Amino acid sequence: MTSSFLLMTFAICTLIIAVGPSELLRIGAIDVDGHFTFKPSDLASVSSDFGMLKSPEEPLAVLHPSSAEDVARLIRTAYGSATAFPVSARGHGHSINGQASTGRNGVVVEMSHRNIGTPEPLVEPEEMYVDVWGGELWVDVLKKTLEHGLAPKSWTDYLYLSVGGTLSNAGISGQAFHHGPQISNVLELDVVTGRGEVMRCSEEENTRLFHGVLGGLGQFGIITRARISLEPAPQRVRWIRVLYSSFEVFTEDQEYLISMHGQSKFDYVEGFVIVDEGLVNNWRSSFFSPRNPVKISSVSSNGSVLYCLEITKNYHESESDTVDQEVEILMKKLNFIPTSVFTTDLQYVDFLDRVHKAELKLRSKNLWEVPHPWLNLFVPKSRISDFDKGVFKGILGNKTSGPILIYPMNKDKWDERSSAVTPDEEVFYLVALLRSALSDGEETQKLEYLKDQNRRILEFCEQAKINVKQYLPHHATQEEWVAHYGDKWDQFRSMKAEFDPRHILATGQKIFQNPSLALFRPSSSSSSASW
Repeated sequence: MTSSFLLMTFAICTLIIAVGPSELLRIGAIDVDGHFTFKPSDLASVSSDFGMLKSPEEPLAVLHPSSAEDVARLIRTAYGSATAFPVSARGHGHSINGQASTGRNGVVVEMSHRNIGTPEPLVEPEEMYVDVWGGELWVDVLKKTLEHGLAPKSWTDYLYLSVGGTLSNAGISGQAFHHGPQISNVLELDVVTGRGEVMRCSEEENTRLFHGVLGGLGQFGIITRARISLEPAPQRVRWIRVLYSSFEVFTEDQEYLISMHGQSKFDYVEGFVIVDEGLVNNWRSSFFSPRNPVKISSVSSNGSVLYCLEITKNYHESESDTVDQEVEILMKKLNFIPTSVFTTDLQYVDFLDRVHKAELKLRSKNLWEVPHPWLNLFVPKSRISDFDKGVFKGILGNKTSGPILIYPMNKDKWDERSSAVTPDEEVFYLVALLRSALSDGEETQKLEYLKDQNRRILEFCEQAKINVKQYLPHHATQEEWVAHYGDKWDQFRSMKAEFDPRHILATGQKIFQNPSLALFRPSSSSSSASW
């Protein structure tokens, strides 16, 4: 008797216990061009995520699809089953709170691995778009489009994320003030709904589903193809950082920069908060030369907090003679600390892939695969100063365990028909506390300390009536989800009933309860309100 036979027998027994004999027959009968796997190592590999905040729960099986039809066959089986077992798409596993998990009685669709039959990115230079598989990583989309001198318009800071994953949230970086988030740059989608239907959708076709899926947290369908708008790719980037001691001056300059239109503007506007001397050592500061380190003590500050504005100007090598003058003109109206200008120049692809290089350094020190209690908030412009006083100068103290990003965006660059939720003001800020927890570090670096700090930040916002919205949201109860979506909730719930009526998809988000999960929950006072 071979080990593979024993392994398969164990997997089948597990399936029988979880879903019953009739459901096992249904799953076993699914005819796919890709393949299912039950190997313990494969199940374990999809049972946790980047956040590492939840106890790993291995699914029953993993599907490696070769096509949208493979995904549809699986979901149709789940939809027709007695228990409606959950199905979740997994990209590169960069969720924080187990959002891509199905629990122990579901099937994970592994989208990001290159399977036989999954299409490579197809660039249409004349039409200025690229068609990509939903599990494609943005870094590979970039490489393919650059072969034609083109690139997508809007990015995330980290490129090793799947297209379907970021489009299910929003996809933001420093270009969003001008081009909007990634979901504002999609022309067409192929989506497999919770009924197992493969539907093509766009502004002209199945419009409601098109906008609902964008930013929809995977609740209405799995994105199997996306058509992304492109633009001519620059060749080089002038990357600049300057410091501020005044939060008011810092935000005034950021808001001025995102209000600029036309060709004469910076192409990327971000920023971050410095609450200690971690600037030169943190993972987003690698472009500073070791021969020119930044010492916070050498910069005049009215308090313990400094703010760094990060801006770039894209250009072609043929424009290298004029870029200095253009940058100088743009910076004349800014009010940063004059002695704090730090500049570097690099290839466009190297700028976009900057975080991955820092990732490799952290991996070499075993500091990447650690818990990441990240908290991402959209803060209305009218209350960002209150947030600064209460959080940056209050709750955080003078220690941090990772970068704290802050930059503004224009609401008119976001399509209100999408499922993404933003504050009800024309300008709002992303505040991203991207911390890493260390079990053997100082008290302020430990997971429970950082999770408690996140809780205190949310409590402060609630008590101060700062109407923040979570980006990459995580809520414990449906009441909190209703508050999160606000006026969009009725439409969101209606779309769930239409496109995933049995609550099969993306159950790890815990917005709606899947019926099969109730079979495994202990009968106690903890209720379905937690779903």
